[in-house]
This record gives sequence, structure tokens and C-alpha cells, in this order.
Amino acid sequence: MATLNDSLGMDLERLGPDTFVSLGRHESAVKEALATLAEIGASARIWARDGRLWAPHDADTARDVEERLGWLDLPRDMLVDLTRLRALALEIRAAGLSRVVLLGMGGSSLAPEVTAAALPREANDVELVVLDTTDPAQIRRVENEAPLAKTLFILASKSGTTAETDSLYAYLAARMREAVGDDDWHDHFVAITDPGTPLARLATRNQFRALYLNRPDIGGRYSALSLYGLVPAALLGIDLDRLLSTAHEMWWACRSTVPVADNPGAVLGACMAACAAAQPLPADKLTLITSPAMAAFGPWVEQLIAESTGKDGVGILPVEGERLTALERFGADRQFAYLRLAGDDNDANDALMRRLVDQGHTVAVVTMPEPYSLGAEFYRWEYATAVAGHLLGINPFDQPNVESAKQSARQAIEAYEATHQLPQLDVVLSEGALRVSGPAGPTASLADYLAAMLSPAREGEYVALMAYIDRCAANAEPLEEMRYHLGARLGVPVTLGYGPRFLHSTGQLHKGGPNTGLFVQIVRNEAQDIDIPARGYSFGVLKAAQALGDWQALTNAGRRVVCINIGADVSAGLAELSWVLRSALDGDAMSA
Repeated sequence: MATLNDSLGMDLERLGPDTFVSLGRHESAVKEALATLAEIGASARIWARDGRLWAPHDADTARDVEERLGWLDLPRDMLVDLTRLRALALEIRAAGLSRVVLLGMGGSSLAPEVTAAALPREANDVELVVLDTTDPAQIRRVENEAPLAKTLFILASKSGTTAETDSLYAYLAARMREAVGDDDWHDHFVAITDPGTPLARLATRNQFRALYLNRPDIGGRYSALSLYGLVPAALLGIDLDRLLSTAHEMWWACRSTVPVADNPGAVLGACMAACAAAQPLPADKLTLITSPAMAAFGPWVEQLIAESTGKDGVGILPVEGERLTALERFGADRQFAYLRLAGDDNDANDALMRRLVDQGHTVAVVTMPEPYSLGAEFYRWEYATAVAGHLLGINPFDQPNVESAKQSARQAIEAYEATHQLPQLDVVLSEGALRVSGPAGPTASLADYLAAMLSPAREGEYVALMAYIDRCAANAEPLEEMRYHLGARLGVPVTLGYGPRFLHSTGQLHKGGPNTGLFVQIVRNEAQDIDIPARGYSFGVLKAAQALGDWQALTNAGRRVVCINIGADVSAGLAELSWVLRSALDGDAMSA
């Protein structure tokens, strides 16, 4: 305790192992939440797999919840799988495979992305690339980065029917046949799925190098310590014993006999939920700050919290990757969590924490003694999110609004198959390369239109940039600039997601959470598309259908959304949009 307080230069209250908090204006609410958890015996009920904790009035839902709690014992149960995972790692190295490309969405891909970025490895001769998109430019770039003959593809899908993963397999299997021949192509594929799925049957029929059947009682976003997370980690040379050892320490710290106030998962969950339920202005924007080496943890937490809590009109919006240089724009709707890795370059973040505490914000500091404490953090945040779901009165193990966007996307594809054209949104304004669809508004200029659309933003709301383009550094730079200027000028949190990736993450909260978002969808015309074998449509058509499906689902949910088509030249289109947004934010229309 003394060491951390000396480092931060402020007094923090210790709540649970490695968790220190300044509760600020929400002190009484957080402590009341902890008292409530203790009174109802929440810890014992969690470990007893009591689904009524999350569905007290619905027996069927309670049973469904009880069938989604297998993640609780993964730090102990997964030890038996480590020998065969190490054997696979040795096998692919012996086969000369030096690149692993993971085809998966949401919980099936984000945990491996974190471990690859954050953890040291026993061997560094294998790289991991996550391909979680239907964007043709990104697919082509990943395909061409290294020889296919040196590549192993992992198909990861709980349902075994994930549209993106299935389409990517259809294309890449054909390309692999061309590269290595009909006799050897299947040795370049591994599958991770639940028992009895179409993917399991596909892998068996086509004699994949390996098929891993995960426990079916684990949802995707709670699967970081399951086979979905550990198979890719093993191939990278991650020390799985060490990773599971730290997870086991957190498992033990969260056991049923530990008092709630000493349970690190319960404490974090109580902080998250109590702030989010505050009235009259909920502090439901959880801003995550990490040590530089743990930056990749943000997207995993974002998916876990947003998809688990964003439903029934409530939810916690994770804000990760934000440029934290404009303190004056942090409103009372914020709460903060700081993931602090000992020994990292923490000076700037420590100074920021001091200022946030001085301003009265609720700040939770989660300390990591070393990088492999990532295993503990996977477990802590899963447990905390489950606790927060109970306190918010929602089921954190379903995702009811995700299906609405998928259904609308399927309808758009069906229309394309019948007419060879996708449904088109009405264009309300054209300027340069930009085409805008959305509600009626000023048409004198695009800057006036965007100013009118964005100027209603007020404290308690947020802006979501949803970019259906290649997720690469060249595109990230202008998008992050737009994000920064929107936040600085409007004074609200701004999130950035790439489609269709974010549909498996924040997409649930966008439609099912509080109606406090202003949604800016960015799409493009495909300059070089890629056909999907035997489908009758291309990746560009599929991605456009997904954007249309998202638009329709947002509209049906009564959300405020505008779609901006930036044309075929993404670089030029983003530059033009950036200029127009700056004009809108700095012009007279925004002040009117």
C-alpha cells in the first residue's frame, strides 16, 4: 500500500488484493453496493452457480445463465490441456510455419491479440495476426504479408457459424490450395469451436491439422482462459503455466469464502455498477487507462463490458485508447480504471491519476506486478463484469441486440442475391467525394449539417465513430485525430470502432444500452473487391450489408445515426471528412 501511494503521491483506500481506490463523489454508493453484495451472499451464490442471481424472476433465463458459468474454474481446469497445446506448438515449428492468422470475431480473437502484444515469449519465431474483418483491403494486405506456405490459419467460433469466419475460410482455403496443393492445404488449418457445431464437422471432414472442442458452458467474451485464448498463446510460445498461475491466484482471491470487501473482482464490479447507476447523472463511461505495455488490454475489456452490460436501456460504456490530454472535458459521467504495470513508464499516467482524484472522480487503480499478471486480470475483469451485471439488474451472459443487426444484414444479402443490388440509403447531401445519409438537416454545406447533427451532444452522451474500412495505421491516424477534436470540442467521450469488428463488441451496447449515443458511420466504395468462392457475392458486398444491417438496427432502436460514404480513395476521403469535421466543430453553426 505504501509503495503504491508513494509512487502516485496520494492516498488511496485498499479494497481487495492489488486494488486501490479513490471513490470521490460515489463513495457512499460503492460502499452501499458492497454491503448489498455481502447481505445477499453474492459470492457464495456465484460459486454455487445460482442463475437466479441474474434472473430472479425468470426460471428459463436462470437455467441459461447457469449453463454459461464454466469460466469460473478455468484457471484450475485448463492445466490438463497444456501438454497437448505445447505439442501443437512444437509441431507447427517443425513444419516450418512461422505465422499464425486467427480468423475469429469478438471474444474469439481479442484475448489472443492481448497476449501476443503484452507477454514475453519463450520463442519469438512465430507471429500472430488477427483477421477479424470483411474489408477487402485488409484481407488482401494480411494475405500478402507473408507466404501462405508459412502460414497457419486458426478458425475460432463458438457457434461454428460466424459469418465473417466462415467467409474468410471459404476464400483462404481456396488460396491455400493454390499455394500448396490439394494434398497439403488442410495441414494449414486448425479449428477451435464447441462440440457438435458445423465448424467441428468441417474440420473433421477436411482433416484439419487439429480440432479443439471447447467447453460449451463458456460464452465467447468469458473465454480468454479457455482453449480460445490458450491455443493461440501456446503457438506463440507464451508460458501457459505462468499465465494460468496468476489467474489461479485471482481465482483464489475471489473464492466464495472471501469477504466481499476483500474480493478483488467484487470490489471492481461494485465500483463499476454503483457509478453507472448514480443519479441524476450516471457515471456510466468507464475510461480505461493502461500502462503503455498493456495498451492492447483495452479492446478486450471494451468487448467484455460493453456486450455484457449494454442492454435493457442500461449499460457501461468502456472508453479505451482515448488521448488523455484534455482534462477539462472529463465530465461527471466518467469513472476511471487504471491498469498499472510495475516498472513501466507510468509517470504521465500517475500524474493524471492525481489530478483526477483531486477533481473528485472515482478512480480504481489495479496493479500488475509483472506482465504475466495478465492472467489474473482476465479473471478479475470477467468476475467484476458478472458482479456488475447483477447490480445493474441485467443478464451479462446474453447479447439480444447483436442478432438484430445480423438479421438485417442477412436480409440485405438476400436482396442482393435476388437483384444483384444492395438496398441503398437515401443521400441527403453530397459534397466533394462525400455522400451523407441521415436525418433531415441543413443542406447549405456538409459542415453545417454535421454541426447540427453533433451540436445537441451534452453531458451524459457520447459519440461513436464506426469505420467500415481497413484497420491499419494509415487509416487510424486521421480517425484518431477526428476522435480527439470531436471530444475536445463537444466535451463528451468519443469511441472509435472498425466494422464489422465492433459489431461483436460495442455493437450490443449501441443498440441495447442507454439511448445517449450519436453514431457516425463511415463507409467506402470498394476499389478492389474480393469474391467469396461459391457465394455469389463479394467481401465488399458482405461488409456493405453489415453496415446496412447496423444502420437499420440502430434506426429501429431509435438511435441518432448518420452515414458518410467517403468514396473509393480512403486516404483522400478521410482527409476531406477530417477537414469538414474541423470546419463543423470550429464554425459558427456549432455555437448557434
